[in-house]
Amino acid sequence: MEFFDRVGTMAIGSRFRRLSDIFTDDARHIYQLYDVGLEPKWFPVFYVLSHEDGGISTSEIARQIGHSHASVSQLVKGMDRAGLVTSERSAEDGRVNVIVLSAEGQALIPKIRDQYADVTEAVQELLAESHSDLWRALGDLEASLEERDLLSRVKQKYQRRQQAETDIVDYSAEHSEAFRDLNLEWIERYFEVEDSDRESLDDPQHTILDPGGAIVMACHHGTVVGTCALIKMDDERYELAKMAVSEAARGKGIGWLLGRAIIERARDLGATTVYLESNTMLTPAIALYRKLGFKRVTGPPSPYHRCNIQMELELH
Repeated sequence: MEFFDRVGTMAIGSRFRRLSDIFTDDARHIYQLYDVGLEPKWFPVFYVLSHEDGGISTSEIARQIGHSHASVSQLVKGMDRAGLVTSERSAEDGRVNVIVLSAEGQALIPKIRDQYADVTEAVQELLAESHSDLWRALGDLEASLEERDLLSRVKQKYQRRQQAETDIVDYSAEHSEAFRDLNLEWIERYFEVEDSDRESLDDPQHTILDPGGAIVMACHHGTVVGTCALIKMDDERYELAKMAVSEAARGKGIGWLLGRAIIERARDLGATTVYLESNTMLTPAIALYRKLGFKRVTGPPSPYHRCNIQMELELH
């Protein structure tokens, strides 16, 4: 169609939906042609049940056809209303209900065999006309989606675009309010602000920068959206601390940019180890630290009550 030629590959979902609509409409007429009382959407469940002598659970049907349990439950309900299936207690486990074809459903099996043969032949003919191994290509596409779905792939492109539009700059006095507010935002969301927080947030120049540390700020389209600090512990050890990204900017990969930038600052300062303290309830943050190369360690007692995990990154 001209529309898909104009829009291109980003309309793959719409194109598959159009093809699905075409096949579904044809399938509905094919069932009528062979006098088989099935809705096209019931076919996967019917096929599985027609090859099971003793019935099968909804969960197992879902596993076999690759649908969710909820989706299969809805399909079974529709087939039950049409009188094609019934449920009964499993002979192996009386606590489990299994789905079986009713007498009416069983009666469709011999009627549908000719349909199977004719449809298979017609589809093979259709695929041959495409001048490519479309069936295999679809299998390859599904395998690739199972490995990494389309949403994950688009998110990666989205984050790269957002990161390219973000500048990491050194802290200056004009950033003092943003540095404080960004950190208070996330601390107050999950924990209570502690005395150690107030000391560093109220005077980062005296508590972080003057002793030899560093602070970086993330600016997206001119707006400060994140920050991260590096606190000097000794000549070779520095602490990654006070990393915060605004709620509106989360999911853009800003934390990754801040983490990499502060690690480079640590290298420039001659650090051999970067240490951090966090809390395991902050799942995305812990995942980010691991992605940056940090590993869990047992360190000295923390001045923060919220800390329940300590991590280190060895710089080489």
